[in-house]
Amino acid sequence: MSSEKDLTEYRGKRHFDRTDEPRGTGDATGGEPCFVVQIHDASTLHFDFRLEVDGVLKSWSVPKGPSADPHDKRLAMPTEDHPLEYREFEGVIAPGEYGAGTVIVWDQGTYRPLPGKRKRRTAGFGEDLENGHASFWLDGTKLHGGYALTRFRTGREPGDRESWLLVKENDTYASGHGTPDPARVRSVRSGRTLRQVAAETPGDGGSG
Repeated sequence: MSSEKDLTEYRGKRHFDRTDEPRGTGDATGGEPCFVVQIHDASTLHFDFRLEVDGVLKSWSVPKGPSADPHDKRLAMPTEDHPLEYREFEGVIAPGEYGAGTVIVWDQGTYRPLPGKRKRRTAGFGEDLENGHASFWLDGTKLHGGYALTRFRTGREPGDRESWLLVKENDTYASGHGTPDPARVRSVRSGRTLRQVAAETPGDGGSG
């Protein structure tokens, strides 16, 4: 279960009387932990990569999106924890609100942690992330196989932001294909493109 503290930053950035984003109850999904990849057409078009960990969605902004090519090292910038309900969010965040713009669910599924290459194991997946490296297996609609997140900048130095790399493992699901054009792909939940979601949302939709 997530605590109120886990979502304090998330809730503090949003006005829930003006956005349809979920406030979050912290209810666990049950079974295998979930992951979701959302495309967010905000001030910049990017992918949001989220893993269920300890009752919240640990989140990274991935400008170029996850790739199936092990040679692609995708920059991943951590953002605030999101509630588990956010995995279903699709729509338009109103102008003037934090993250204003259109969101679709590009991929979703479950994942399982993979054992690290080092002999000594840590207490759990959350601790692996705290230590700066975690490997996991994705079972999604579009993404499959092993991936790893590795922190290469802690953000502790003045002017630095914490930064990670998201990389595909070289397994049977690896390919030379990168990430499709985010403006053209369709949601795995509704089958709609970003443009269609923006056009079908009442009010002043579109990216901010």
